Amino acid sequence: MSNLSQIKVWDPLVRFFHWSLVSAFTIAYITEDDYMTIHSWAGYLILSLLVIRIIWGFIGTRYARFSNFVYSPANIISFLKDTLRFKAKRYIGHNPAGGAMVILLILSLLLTTTTGIFLLGAEDQAGPAAQFFVDSGEYWEDILEEAHEFFANFTVILVFFHVLGVLAESFIHKENLISAMLSGFKSSDSGSK
Repeated sequence: MSNLSQIKVWDPLVRFFHWSLVSAFTIAYITEDDYMTIHSWAGYLILSLLVIRIIWGFIGTRYARFSNFVYSPANIISFLKDTLRFKAKRYIGHNPAGGAMVILLILSLLLTTTTGIFLLGAEDQAGPAAQFFVDSGEYWEDILEEAHEFFANFTVILVFFHVLGVLAESFIHKENLISAMLSGFKSSDSGSK
């Protein structure tokens, strides 16, 4: 691929967001019950990163904008079928399945962090939601804990499929997508979107 020209796809903010999110979610997930201070701060970092990424999804660079990678369900299904046949079209930015995964991950992480903030308020009467749970009893604690754990585990499942998709696309198009998320560059190809 050295003879192909390179195109800047992932800007520094997108790359910083991606790898910071990976780190913060990993820390939050492994510190779950044993290190609540670290767990909580990792959760706050995740929420802050999500807010920045959502804003950047509207005002950011070309390949960072939601308008560049949000596709109809029909396009997503068609792309997935082509992927299973190893005939998926190459995209410079996120492909339809990758774009759908970005949205699902953002939503799942928003629900994980939000339920975490409310759980902290209900369980420990701490954090920004504590005022809503004065003398609330265990009822809300149990509901919020179940919801928080569900969305955290659902996020892990999404991450698994995200990594699987990255590896599949890297194989199909013979390019290293992990390297592209590190460097920001992909090889240009006039047939790609």
